[in-house]
Amino acid sequence: MLITISGLPGSGKTTVARLVARELALEHVYAGNLFREQARAHGLSLEEYVRRAETDPSIDRDLDHRMRDRAAGGEAVLEGRLAAFMAEQAGVQALKVFLDASEAVRAERISGREGGAAADRLREIQAREASDRRRYQEIYGVDYHAHDRYDLVLDTASRTPGDIAGTIVGEARRRFPPVSRA
Repeated sequence: MLITISGLPGSGKTTVARLVARELALEHVYAGNLFREQARAHGLSLEEYVRRAETDPSIDRDLDHRMRDRAAGGEAVLEGRLAAFMAEQAGVQALKVFLDASEAVRAERISGREGGAAADRLREIQAREASDRRRYQEIYGVDYHAHDRYDLVLDTASRTPGDIAGTIVGEARRRFPPVSRA
């Protein structure tokens, strides 16, 4: 069983992915953590590393290689903007989920989690999304916002993380029933 959870910053990807992974006893593999580890290894802040990634495609390619390799192993909840695309590239069947919410909701969530004014967080997520979208289009010719790639597209604005995770778990169990060993 492989589940990919993609979505926009502040849409609830990490919270939901953790809940799904725990409920299904799967490893949670988070591209954001891998990217942050890469930034630290290079002695850069996340913002500096994102700026470097805009001109150095090897940064994204290294992260994506790691995610694609992990997708090939299955038995995980793979979280990241390109997680569904990486599963496709690895040739692995996956339940592909996209989480969304309005910019205002996402900015409030990020502000609540990281501090700062929601208006400032909104500008930051807009810049981050534009950067990511441009890079992914240039490197892979893919727009991770395109909903036709996903099996489930869920708006998280008015639902609890537990409710959203329950929807995903239910669909995963339907698609990947346990193999009986009779």
